[in-house]
Amino acid sequence: MSVSVAIETPLQDDVRALIDALNDHLLPLSPEEFQFKMTVEQMAEPHTTVFIARDGEGRAVGCGALKMHTGDMAEVKRMYTMPHVRGQRVGVLLLDAIENLAREKGVITLMLETGTGEGFAGAWRLYQRSGFVERGAFLDYPESPHSAFFEMALSRVALAPSTDDAAVSTAR
Repeated sequence: MSVSVAIETPLQDDVRALIDALNDHLLPLSPEEFQFKMTVEQMAEPHTTVFIARDGEGRAVGCGALKMHTGDMAEVKRMYTMPHVRGQRVGVLLLDAIENLAREKGVITLMLETGTGEGFAGAWRLYQRSGFVERGAFLDYPESPHSAFFEMALSRVALAPSTDDAAVSTAR
């Protein structure tokens, strides 16, 4: 299956349906007061960039967002893939796109909150395989047995001027 990932507005009918599916998926997994959802309208605000994964026929099959908090800290939000594409690396593509944009924006610490329990096992695997490590609560999230917190330290990457052999250097 071919999948493309691009920055899109969440204010589209098929993306709204995808967010509805995400919210429906989360409902039985943890108490609502420990589900820190963003509405589609909040996702459309300027400090949040939404990535949509689409299959070869243009159907929205996954989403994720980068929410900027400070000049060097950002958060992964609203990660979700439709059940029929799980295991096909759609989540990896989305998370890679989010991480790449975070690096471009100079983010040093990329964080996320997710749930606990068997229903979140796949998400935990994705985050840990991508280099996220567990940490304590951040921002205004409460400590809770229903939440798990992760972070990834990013190094600032500066691209050299465009040449045939563009070099990448890592700044400290």
